[in-house]
Amino acid sequence: MRIGLALGYHGEPMTEILPLVEHAERVGVDSVWSVEEYGADGVSVLAYLAARTERIRLGTGILQLAGRTPANTAMTALTLDILSEGRLLLGLGVSVPWIVEGWHGVPYGRPLARTREYVEILRKAIRCDERVTHDGEYYQLPYRGPSKARPVKALLDPVRSTIPTYLAGIGPGMVRLAGEIADGWLPGFYSPEREKIITAPLDEGLKRAGREPGEVDIAVITHAVRTRDLDRARDELRPLYAAYLGPNLPGVRNTYFDLACEIGFEAEAETIRAHHREGRRAEAIAAVPDALLDEVALLGPLPRIIDRLAAWKESRAGTLALITRDRTLLEAVAA
Repeated sequence: MRIGLALGYHGEPMTEILPLVEHAERVGVDSVWSVEEYGADGVSVLAYLAARTERIRLGTGILQLAGRTPANTAMTALTLDILSEGRLLLGLGVSVPWIVEGWHGVPYGRPLARTREYVEILRKAIRCDERVTHDGEYYQLPYRGPSKARPVKALLDPVRSTIPTYLAGIGPGMVRLAGEIADGWLPGFYSPEREKIITAPLDEGLKRAGREPGEVDIAVITHAVRTRDLDRARDELRPLYAAYLGPNLPGVRNTYFDLACEIGFEAEAETIRAHHREGRRAEAIAAVPDALLDEVALLGPLPRIIDRLAAWKESRAGTLALITRDRTLLEAVAA
């Protein structure tokens, strides 16, 4: 299992971020992952780090499909891969409806069909070996219309003909699609103890495509909090998981809620949702169960975290990327 660093970058000065990433590279951390929501984009910080590092791989976690055409993502990926001399891990995701429609101003649509088309075009464009054509529901290259546009190909000499492409997915449909077409899968949250349930849709997709489990890297991005006070570590994460599990918007499936129910936390998730619906934020936060947090994150004193790594090492996770700024923790986990 490879260890990664997930930055969760929110605009801190590079005088703070760069030393952390340089330290991660020195102690053997395999990859560093950006974040993209509706603040910092997922590319710029990696381009900076590409120039200041030599070995560590650079993962986008995740680039939102709604914010870029497939061709634009291909140009971005090709450029970053050249700048980093072949170190890019290309994480993609559909995001959530309120970001897609509220921030990007485009319809959420049918995410599975859109993603399948997107990845197909992207891979053609990254190969740089032919003019790219596509005639789909969401994308047409060239565009269908009165113009006489011709197909084109990227004007670049790529480092690689393929770039590892990771799909983020929580709901079973997107997870199945990752099993069918992706090089890696970025789950919403993951428990080594319950991975047979969590990975069942992934295995369905693998079987459908005639692929083996080892062909898809399961890359888990999760929080790591080193402290002697275990309750304090849990309390740091409770608001986040209450925000994941609580919302129940009309016409929108909360896949985090569904997953928590599927893996055995249905009663707790229903309680969180009920508090959230009635505006009882503090109660919703308090209802997030210790057991869930202990399974999906690395929390507490360092010896407890190291002991907990044994379960992760025995799991199917090929990459465990930690959301942390703790150099001591990174060094101990990497060792």
